[in-house]
Amino acid sequence: MALAHNLGFPRIGRDRELKKALEAHWRGELDEAGLREVGRQLRAAHWQLQKDAGIQLLPVGDFAWYDQVLTHSLTFGVIPARFRDDSSVRPTLQTLFAMARGTGAGGSQRCCGASHGQPVFAQELTKWFDTNYHYLVPEFTADQQFELSWEQLFEEVDEALALGHAVKPVLIGPLTYLWLGKAKGATDSEQDFDKLDLLERLLPLYGQIFQRLAAQGVEWVQIDEPILALDLPQDWKNAFERAYNLLQKDPLKKLLATYFGGLEDNLGLAAGLPVDGLHIDLVRAPEQYPIILDRLPAYKVLSLGLVNGRNVWRCDLEKNLEIARDAQERLGQRLWLAPSCSLLHSPVDLTREDQLDAELKSWLSFAVQKCAEVAILARALNEPQALEVADALVHSRAVQASRAASPRIHNPQVQARLAAIRPIHARRQAPFVERIDKQRVGLNLPPFPTTTIGSFPQTPAIRLARQSFRQGTLSAAQYTEAMHGEIRHAVQVQENLGLDVLVHGEAERNDMVEYFAEQLDGYLFTRFGWVQSYGSRCVKPAVIYGDLSRPTAMTVDWIRYAQSLTTKVMKGMLTGPVTMLMWSFAREDIPREQQARQLALAIRDEVVDLEAAGIRIIQIDEAAFREGLPLRKAAWQGYLDWATEAFRLTASGVRDETQIHTHMCYSEFNDVIESIAAMDADVITIETSRSDMELLDAFEQFAYPNEIGPGVYDIHSPRVPSREEMVKLMRKAARRIPAERLWVNPDCGLKTRGWPETEAALVNMVAAARELRADPSLRG
Repeated sequence: MALAHNLGFPRIGRDRELKKALEAHWRGELDEAGLREVGRQLRAAHWQLQKDAGIQLLPVGDFAWYDQVLTHSLTFGVIPARFRDDSSVRPTLQTLFAMARGTGAGGSQRCCGASHGQPVFAQELTKWFDTNYHYLVPEFTADQQFELSWEQLFEEVDEALALGHAVKPVLIGPLTYLWLGKAKGATDSEQDFDKLDLLERLLPLYGQIFQRLAAQGVEWVQIDEPILALDLPQDWKNAFERAYNLLQKDPLKKLLATYFGGLEDNLGLAAGLPVDGLHIDLVRAPEQYPIILDRLPAYKVLSLGLVNGRNVWRCDLEKNLEIARDAQERLGQRLWLAPSCSLLHSPVDLTREDQLDAELKSWLSFAVQKCAEVAILARALNEPQALEVADALVHSRAVQASRAASPRIHNPQVQARLAAIRPIHARRQAPFVERIDKQRVGLNLPPFPTTTIGSFPQTPAIRLARQSFRQGTLSAAQYTEAMHGEIRHAVQVQENLGLDVLVHGEAERNDMVEYFAEQLDGYLFTRFGWVQSYGSRCVKPAVIYGDLSRPTAMTVDWIRYAQSLTTKVMKGMLTGPVTMLMWSFAREDIPREQQARQLALAIRDEVVDLEAAGIRIIQIDEAAFREGLPLRKAAWQGYLDWATEAFRLTASGVRDETQIHTHMCYSEFNDVIESIAAMDADVITIETSRSDMELLDAFEQFAYPNEIGPGVYDIHSPRVPSREEMVKLMRKAARRIPAERLWVNPDCGLKTRGWPETEAALVNMVAAARELRADPSLRG
């Protein structure tokens, strides 16, 4: 019998119940007992949804209060000293939130049961492989000790077993956990160490966990090792064999899960590890099948990830059933079926969508529906004559045919415009060294110019106005006036603060991608298609279903109005083509490169219109540029070539005097710095405060030629940094980048923050810039 199982389920809830509960708790409106009850109810509901869909073995341990990597850090006792007042005190939920959000000045005020007098920085936040999900980076010290210090996994297993479920606890594997972390010296002067040296200390913790789970009645455990889809150094490959040879003596049957890519040169290693089962991702890497069958030992279960866990399109059941049937002939009872990866990256339930176009809705599948697709594939193997199986196959065939033949997908005008692209369309008129002189004269900004990344707080009043407008209780004229009021307020605040380059605040925008997608042809939108980005931060990606184009201007009227309120420079704000693509659910019938070019042409039109409206600085955010990089280096250059071209195509229709900015989120830039330079943005702003400006090393070593705004404070934390902190960070930056090329700005947009903390932080930021300008040693 083929077994249907799942690798992980979204934790946020169909109506973002977890987000709402977390934020209520942080505001002091929901106590810890109430928060924990919300979590218990969500877990119970999600287990039942999966079971009802036909999943036979349910994941446990995929729930997290903020992030699953952070949960593992607490489980293993990997808690940096700054979050401990007493190492003998067990961590609490407030410890977890302090590690995620920082403490002090509006953040969590208590940590490990003790009060901190000074603000404490949160742990670094970065992207989970090539997804838009973020995790908290573990911090390891050379003397790191591991201990079981967090009971969440065992408590949740008891919950699930009490409800009568067959469960499979989920753990991040020891090698992946160490890989995701950073080696930190106890002091700045200490040299970093090899974090792989910690493996022998960490492995006994896994043994203890397996012992406890076995005592609870668990049979199988899922161990996620997605780094097996990466180019691994030989010492890490050797460590896999060493680690799993040691772990095989511990109880429980072990399913090693890989995903997000193919095993490639690690296939033999993964197949040969002494575990009881192996999961592979056949969505991202279908070429792994059937090669894996020839390498898999005869005793081992093979789990095939056939249903896409990272997109929203219905599975082609007939196509995947062919693979499953072939595998069953070879494997018999040793075949399991699953999504390609955890469904964390999918919206929860399509049945909530009651306003979608019927045809478009028929093409989609969310997490609950993906579980059902896995289950029907398993049932088609186990009960091929079942009427339900026949009906599902007929329906799947009709859906695939409908989508392939739909006239809504292809636009001849877009195709003709793509065909007309020439290299000259992706080049600015003059090189940067000539442009920047014209821009400095025209803009007349002081040294260390100050600006923000674009958005200001999205207040309840803004959300209410947007909701009323959508519901028809607020007219277009009333809505415009309401947003104009918010813009006036944002401009006045910035002028009072003394910022140099202003923004309009983006009050009218619901999301940096969705706002633009709503105005482009070729996108569809959901009401409840939320996915978690980090903590309580959720996004609702738009869905690209057809060729993309811009019918009319999207931002010009708003920016023109904002510029009319001030004599200072107003910056136009746009989202770049690569980020639009990466943060949408993309088409699967044409290459991503083609979709990026379509988006680039649409946004290029907006850039040209903004310039014509008198806007002298235009920011084109490419927050996801690094995120789109393939996991394997062999595929990097192809991606970097088209991603860079897409940005340049977007930005190259303007005069030399118009300054183009871009913004990038938490990323390791070292390996792609040449491509970032090739984007040829006049100014790049990046998130660097959590890494203590370490990310600027790449820009120094490569001698990055253009201007840079390293973020001087972390907007993901509610704490207000001091002027002194920001000055210290900028001085670090000035040791790497010539001072005359540095800007001063926050790490990212401020939409999730409140006005009081925003203004307080920006007061300090402006003061920091003025102190830097007064320092003779920093004058160019």
